[in-house]
Amino acid sequence: MYQSTELTKSELEAFESMRPRLSGLAYRILGSLSDAQDAVQDTFLKWAGTNRAAIENPSGWLVTACTRRCIDMRRSGDRARMDYVGAWLPEPIQISSENDAEKEAELTSSLSMAFLMMLERLTPKERAAFLLHDIFEMSHAAVAETLDTSEASSRKLVSRARGNVGRAVTRHKASPERQMAFLSAFKAAVMEGRIDDLSQMLAADARLSADGGGKVPAILEAIEGAVPLCNFVSSKLHRYWVDHEWVLVNLNGMHGALINLGDTTTAALSFAFDDEEKVQEIYIVRNPDKLTHLDAVHIH
Repeated sequence: MYQSTELTKSELEAFESMRPRLSGLAYRILGSLSDAQDAVQDTFLKWAGTNRAAIENPSGWLVTACTRRCIDMRRSGDRARMDYVGAWLPEPIQISSENDAEKEAELTSSLSMAFLMMLERLTPKERAAFLLHDIFEMSHAAVAETLDTSEASSRKLVSRARGNVGRAVTRHKASPERQMAFLSAFKAAVMEGRIDDLSQMLAADARLSADGGGKVPAILEAIEGAVPLCNFVSSKLHRYWVDHEWVLVNLNGMHGALINLGDTTTAALSFAFDDEEKVQEIYIVRNPDKLTHLDAVHIH
């Protein structure tokens, strides 16, 4: 049996250089930053306990170990989620990145709440294959090795994933100015009851979803349609949030807001646009467990 040895400086640096990539992969598979951090830590422990001298491709080994751990966690999480109270939404994150503008746009589009929600349509293995091939640009041969399957199976998994995700995978991203205009309109509706600007920016079939996880008050079913949505925002959200502070932040690569009461963040607000730059989805995360990791993180 192999006896683990202390990591050398180069071995530790090899892992740390991969941490942002592993974190980004794990977050996209799991939809939770806290779970992603656990998966990356488990990968580190496995790396520290293996015969590293026998590993020809450390980065490939780390991606494989992290992916397989995430798939296991995802399967367990899916079973547990059957008992989740109300709508489930991904855990919001603030992204710290040193990429250039073009790479930044590509990165954040695949970290948006809308994209993560589209991934929810996939099985854990489809999700991993799709992300590895289409987002992380790995070959089918490499994906097959990572998932311990054949190259033909990898192609089928990716093809099936694309079919399940559908045309929405284009992931339209409105301009920053359009995003800020919507935030301003939404805030005016909540704080002052003015809905004219908000109603003009909503798609006719816009939907608002809230995730309280059964731990805080939140709507259990999505509100659909621009008219009922505006009524909800200007009446009920007005009563809930009128005395709260709004902090504008970058959530999952887009402008969003944290709704604070004193020193406590009680909600995170984000949204998604359709290809006509109308708001199609509004996401409100209220589950306090998902509002504890809002410091900026560096992931790929």
